[in-house]
Amino acid sequence: MKALSDKLIVIVFLAVAASLFVASFIFLDNFEQITSTTTTPTTTTTTTIVNKNNLQLSDGQHTAVLNVPAVDNLGRGVTTLLKVQAKPGDGKVLTDINQLFFWVDTQNSIRVARDVAQNFTSANISQIDLTYTIETNASAVEGPSAGAALAVATVAAVQSRTLRPDVMITGSIRSDGSIGKVDGIAEKAGAAKDIGAKIFLVPTGQGVVNEYKPVTTCEEQGTPGSGFHQRYCSTEYVQKKTNIGEELGITVKEVSNLQEALEYFFV
Repeated sequence: MKALSDKLIVIVFLAVAASLFVASFIFLDNFEQITSTTTTPTTTTTTTIVNKNNLQLSDGQHTAVLNVPAVDNLGRGVTTLLKVQAKPGDGKVLTDINQLFFWVDTQNSIRVARDVAQNFTSANISQIDLTYTIETNASAVEGPSAGAALAVATVAAVQSRTLRPDVMITGSIRSDGSIGKVDGIAEKAGAAKDIGAKIFLVPTGQGVVNEYKPVTTCEEQGTPGSGFHQRYCSTEYVQKKTNIGEELGITVKEVSNLQEALEYFFV
């Protein structure tokens, strides 16, 4: 009786494991992750801008390289290195992402960027294998904010185009090719300038940051000689508009869609 019970437990365990294995392939949906690490460094490193933004490879392969601004887990502006390789194939999407939070959001951004690039270029993506590599020396918080950069690099890889090394972009990407708003604009702009970028592209309406600063005013009240004295204070929040480009010393341009962004990137 005990032997029969043990066999039933083994059968149930194998059935559950098999179902999880199948479910994992359904979730990946043609995505293959090459490597993934989760190390969180605590030191700040200095990055230099990559000047080879267009790597020509043999046998019809082409790799586009782009520096992408991000915010790390401590809220600091950092840069990541994005490479997108396109080569003849059967529509596979491969990923090699190192030290990146919000992997599911990034995976979705890759999927949208691929579809947008197909619509923009009219290329038959089902005959092209795309490999996305994101490298960083810090635990970068990406999520959807790398979507616009992913779309730009995908178009460049598919069309074998050259990207300007002194232009960087932040923003999400929507299925219609429009670029959506993201957080951490000032931190990312600072990181872009630090590695030598001349032009920083941001979503429409985010070139100027609206901040509300507290302003406190006080009034003394009392009758001289009466010994009565009171001090009344009130705080008002005053709006302050800060032009990020002027504040940080980098040219900031607002873009609303992929077409506008590519006009800055293509040489």
